[in-house]
Amino acid sequence: MRKLKCTFPLFLLVVLLVEVAFTQDDEGPYKGKYIGKFNTYDHQVSGDVYAVDEYTLLLTKFTYSGDGTDTFFWAGAVNRPGPQGFIVPDERGVTNVLERYINKEFTLKLPDNKKITDIKWFAVYDIWSQNTFGDIYILDEFEPPKVQTVPKLEGKTNNVNSEAIEIIDAKTLRIPKFEYDGLGKRVHFWVGVGPQPGSKGHVVPDEYGYVDPLRPYRGQTIILELPGDLTIFNVGWFSIYDLETNTNFGSIFIPEGLNVPPSLVKVIPHSNDLPNCFQLHKNFQVSWEIFGAQITIQLAGQVKEDEYMSFGISGSEEKSQMLGSDVAVAYMNGYSGYALDYNITALTPCVKVLGQNKGVCKDEIVGGQDNNQFHTGIRKDGINIITYRRSLKSSDDGDKEFLTDREIYIVWAMGRLDSQNEPSFHDTYSKADIKLNLSSKEPIDTCFSFTTSNAVSVDAWEKGQIYDRTIRVFNAYVGPSGGKKGYQATTGQASTTLAWYINGYLSPELWLRRGLTYQFKVRGGNKPHSAEFYHPLIITDEPHGGFDKLTHAAQSNIRVLAGVEYSRRGTPSPTAIGPLCLAKHPDTQDRRLDDDFDTFKKFNRSLIYTCEEGEPGILEVTPNTTWPDTVYYNSFTQANMGYKIHVVDSFNRGSFFGNILR
Repeated sequence: MRKLKCTFPLFLLVVLLVEVAFTQDDEGPYKGKYIGKFNTYDHQVSGDVYAVDEYTLLLTKFTYSGDGTDTFFWAGAVNRPGPQGFIVPDERGVTNVLERYINKEFTLKLPDNKKITDIKWFAVYDIWSQNTFGDIYILDEFEPPKVQTVPKLEGKTNNVNSEAIEIIDAKTLRIPKFEYDGLGKRVHFWVGVGPQPGSKGHVVPDEYGYVDPLRPYRGQTIILELPGDLTIFNVGWFSIYDLETNTNFGSIFIPEGLNVPPSLVKVIPHSNDLPNCFQLHKNFQVSWEIFGAQITIQLAGQVKEDEYMSFGISGSEEKSQMLGSDVAVAYMNGYSGYALDYNITALTPCVKVLGQNKGVCKDEIVGGQDNNQFHTGIRKDGINIITYRRSLKSSDDGDKEFLTDREIYIVWAMGRLDSQNEPSFHDTYSKADIKLNLSSKEPIDTCFSFTTSNAVSVDAWEKGQIYDRTIRVFNAYVGPSGGKKGYQATTGQASTTLAWYINGYLSPELWLRRGLTYQFKVRGGNKPHSAEFYHPLIITDEPHGGFDKLTHAAQSNIRVLAGVEYSRRGTPSPTAIGPLCLAKHPDTQDRRLDDDFDTFKKFNRSLIYTCEEGEPGILEVTPNTTWPDTVYYNSFTQANMGYKIHVVDSFNRGSFFGNILR
């Protein structure tokens, strides 16, 4: 056999291999494109330098003694470091003289939109002595990481399509104008390795973190994050894949060695103590183990300190259904953990209905007992980890059985706790039917690591304010509370399913003048047997409402200004009761996506209004000098549905701005 002669220059091969090797740091997470090590001349300067993107440098293991006179990070476009250069702000974005660094890692952004390709060197430089303490040179042909574009999705079926996909960084994909008809059976965003998409792979949570089968998309631009510690460097393809039929609806291949920025997402290590683990959401997973007649359950969720996790058995044996379900509500309160037993008999927080408690109520309140045996609870790195035990089959009639001879449907949710540490309406929950085989012969493990990034603040909808000296009549009806941009953002309180709408605004602030008479026309429901739709209007000096739910002792501490009368025995009953006028989502609209609306006006236009026949309840008030400057309108039966009333002596700019700034 004739040997082939290699004519490729050996030195060029070495250079290429070195550059490829330094593009990805095999000793840890991908940090960007490697530039090199500092050349050390003085003051113990050392460390490695990476290009994060076109404008940003990453310094790792950086050391500098800190005893230079007038020393800065310094860069320039001339051949070597010297007076002709410019200061690069430090990691805090300031241009102070450098202090001491010992083995630090941080990023530096070049000033004035300068790019890494605009400079020839980067140095630690002392302006007073004109000495270079350490430097690194950047080759003319160096290409810093940047967003890369790959082909668009061209669907094979189910109308899958998109424009060209952008790889934003090592963990993030942007899919412009994505389309999918939503008619597949168990379709997910799916990644893996191999010559073509197949059933062996990893689910990619959707743009909201859900791992449920995909809903329809009609030209939305979405941003997806690869789960756990996955990056584009260890996947070969991205697919819209139906796991039920093993069908690839459309896919792209991810080129190897893409020169993209590193991800700002941090992976949070988390190990499961129990043999089975099921990922419910990007930020929520459940683990379990059955031993004898008991099941041990561990809930782990990336939640805020005032938020809860809930998990339990569906109220239906044929689908996942909140109504009728038996759930544990788990949360941390300081160093104490809780996993409390709840029944859901109505889709509303627990309320009194004709003397009985209905809604999301603790078992102990509805005649049962708490059969959850709390084991451990801890909050670490923003993750609540709570473990509890209970019997597979309880003697409590309100508890459902954890079946081991077949799959069972489960439900889960995450949301905010109210001022009494009771679960308010859940912000995050599944609309899919989820089945678990709790006694599977092979351990179940679909879980991946939690991740975190810099939180993006939610821009609240504009706060409703009615400051008009000519208005004497307020029309009050109920509607959806509007996600994280709605009631809870504008009022700062946990939200329930519904909120008061006043003259078309979502729970606005009102201004009333002392001595004038005002009329509230109330349409909050007049059927006292309804746990969800019975909301007489009241005005008190307490911000939350739900007067009927409170103990006699708590009621005695509240001043009721309107909407309640008392019997001879001191029993309170509401007076402002009217037929139900309800704003609600269309059947085709997913309320989990309420925050997609930029403004309340757009959200309000998407709702459907239905009103029962009958005259509204009338609440007539004339504020006087005994009224506090701030009072509150709310529901008699339910907490956190209303907001503030400012009581003023006159309408002027001072009374308006003085109150809104408080």
